Amino acid sequence: MTGLPVDSLPLMTRAAQFPDRVAVLTDTGKHTYGDLLELSGQVACALLDGCSDLHQARVGFAVPPGFAHVAIQWGIWRAGGIAVPLAAMHPPAEWAYTLRDADAALAIGSEVFCERLKPVADQLGMPCRVSDSLFDFPHAARLPNVAECRRAMILYTSGTTGQPKGVVITHRMIKAQIETLVDAWGWTADDGILHCLPLHHIHGIVNVLCCALWSGASCEFLPRFDAKTVWQKLSDSDHLTLFMAVPTIYSQLIRAWEQASPEDQAAATMGCRKLRLMVSGSAALPVEVLERWRMITGHTLLERYGMTEIGMALSNPLRGERRPGFVGTPLPGVDLRLVDENGELPAAGASGEIQVRGATVFAEYWQRPKETRDTFTSDGWFHTGDIGECHRGMVKILGRSSVDIIKTGGYKVSALEIEATLRQHVAISQCAVVGVDDREWGQLVCAAVELEPGCELDLPGLRTWGKERLAPYKVPSRLLVVESLPRNAMGKVMKPSIGSLFSDR
Repeated sequence: MTGLPVDSLPLMTRAAQFPDRVAVLTDTGKHTYGDLLELSGQVACALLDGCSDLHQARVGFAVPPGFAHVAIQWGIWRAGGIAVPLAAMHPPAEWAYTLRDADAALAIGSEVFCERLKPVADQLGMPCRVSDSLFDFPHAARLPNVAECRRAMILYTSGTTGQPKGVVITHRMIKAQIETLVDAWGWTADDGILHCLPLHHIHGIVNVLCCALWSGASCEFLPRFDAKTVWQKLSDSDHLTLFMAVPTIYSQLIRAWEQASPEDQAAATMGCRKLRLMVSGSAALPVEVLERWRMITGHTLLERYGMTEIGMALSNPLRGERRPGFVGTPLPGVDLRLVDENGELPAAGASGEIQVRGATVFAEYWQRPKETRDTFTSDGWFHTGDIGECHRGMVKILGRSSVDIIKTGGYKVSALEIEATLRQHVAISQCAVVGVDDREWGQLVCAAVELEPGCELDLPGLRTWGKERLAPYKVPSRLLVVESLPRNAMGKVMKPSIGSLFSDR
């Protein structure tokens, strides 16, 4: 390190305690905490460019997983900006929506993404900088003093209104989430974790990356998820102690293990037995997946429950019984209650909406004061929209209070947003999108459509068209052409009937 000052942000002051420890591993090498502080400081100075503070300007960035991604995110924070991570898999149309809605002042893209990102930035009238150009900026004498109460991130998640909303998370909330999880899951500087989750999602950012870097642990990145590569890493590594993923990934790993040779199966099993903890979340874990994973690896996956707006709220214990189908008990510092449809506490064992409050809960939906007010009760409880039951102190998730939220592959997506996009198709007159239960993906995105007269449409054609306008996990994987969508007397489409149409086939 060259003496660039370490500011008051909690993650940076923690990192300064481990300057020589390996923080980030990639296919191209190892990088210490000192390297991370050095490079993120250069990024901060480049973004400031002589100014004293970014004053919470929004900075969108599209950088592949790895050391550079972390340095860019930290650099934005250290300069006083708000980080707005752009999903690598999203098409330019979704990047444009995010940057416009966040009113971003700047877009940053790696070489691999700039070709797609720059036209979007040009259209929105904002500068676009190549990430590598930020890594050689001269050091400044000081960086701004960024208070913990400031906004740190805006993460975009689909809500029931159909349009993705920006969830505003402060530095204090990030700190609270990290401290809760580090305590609950026993993180130490001796840990190493394999990271194969998206870095625009709370799971990948906080649960994996931030907890590791807070603890002085190492975080090894994969450029993209590949089941064979994950098994190879788990089999061969001598530094990995944790693994976290979504149920879809565990299903794909099980399939890859079953197709492997007996020798590779044995090596994979032995590799997993060296780990101390494996976690599943972001969607319900099918019991049969949990049982199969336990047979293969000896690990009972630790299930937990959370969402972008609240961080992690519930977890099965690190030590003690992990009950299949249950997401555990409230984490330290999290208040949780179940409320029935009349706003009352339900009888013991009865279901109710999960409501949460505490230091980990988000600050606001960006520039949406009404939606923010509507999602909280008058006494500060957040409506999660998830229905649960409590048995012997542990919570089981039953589903959503809205049929318009689909959980697929660990993502929560809005059926209304997808419907609005599909209605732009020249062949589609009307449509309805539903989630249909699936063992591997949690739910499949399924579309029933009425066609314009004389038009035809098949699933391959719809998927090709959709991938130009929607993130891949939002594109319907099943299509049903109907003469007329089922509607009630008021003309409203009956979504449960739509789901039955797919379930019956």
